[in-house]
Amino acid sequence: MAEKFGVGRSTIREAAKSLVSKGILEVKRGAGTFIKSTEMVVNDPLGLSQFEDKYRLAMELFDVRILLEPEVAAVACKNATEEDKERIKNLCDEVERLYMEGKNHIKKDMEFHEAIAKCSGNQVVEVLIPVILTAVTTFANLTNRKLQKETIETHREITDAIMRGDSMGAKCAMIMHLTYNRQKLLEISKNK
Repeated sequence: MAEKFGVGRSTIREAAKSLVSKGILEVKRGAGTFIKSTEMVVNDPLGLSQFEDKYRLAMELFDVRILLEPEVAAVACKNATEEDKERIKNLCDEVERLYMEGKNHIKKDMEFHEAIAKCSGNQVVEVLIPVILTAVTTFANLTNRKLQKETIETHREITDAIMRGDSMGAKCAMIMHLTYNRQKLLEISKNK
């Protein structure tokens, strides 16, 4: 392989180590190195599914989200077009409807957060959207729909703030939304 790609053997070893750490390759002693999964790369480009302690993963994702999403919501207020605002409002309504009907709301919840992130107009934030979406899914799966009232209320507050262009209101509402998630996760993890 080193010869084929015109690189040193140490480069190949380092690349293999990196792919092993991401769960793509697997080393079997005495047998060689094998592809473990190609599906993971497509469905989990950041390799977050390899974390075994889902509560720890959720809390670490929270740390990233609290640094990122309140500011993203604030910037979205300034950059959102009327069309963007209408999309966010429709997604907020859809999440609420699905939640109230007892149906799976996670896909629409992810679209809601993604729409806000895209309104930031920041390309780096757009690259980080998979982190946000992984967090939404992880939180929802661990809290088992126990935050229905809080999710509906804070999504509505975020949406209303974006609709009126209230950056501070959107930022504060996003902080509350994330804080409710964090508190519920802490409560659940203590009881497990």
